[in-house]
Amino acid sequence: QVQLVESGGGLVQPGGSLRLSCAYSGFTLDYYTIGWFRQAPGKEREGVSCIVSSDGTTYYRDSVKGRFTISMNSAKNTVYLQMNSLKAEDTAVYYCAGDNVGCSTASDYWGQGTQVTVSS
Repeated sequence: QVQLVESGGGLVQPGGSLRLSCAYSGFTLDYYTIGWFRQAPGKEREGVSCIVSSDGTTYYRDSVKGRFTISMNSAKNTVYLQMNSLKAEDTAVYYCAGDNVGCSTASDYWGQGTQVTVSS
């Protein structure tokens, strides 16, 4: 059974940084994707970034390009999301999700979420 557990959220001032971690387990195939998604109050869940296990290909939504970096440590079964130059509009609950096909809001496996609040 696939399990994902997020950590690293918190309160940060605008312009600050946070690193989120997603510890995962249970994938039995070599190809899988781990994505970061976020949902702000009153808004739909949206994709933030994604990484492919087999070749490390990464994807980012336009609004976070140049500020966020996704990475994978396969030895530790952990995916990281380094978030720099944070803005108030980055405030949301962040979820990591896993799938054996691709990253989307329809991913099969989800973590419980971690709150990120950007405020002065």
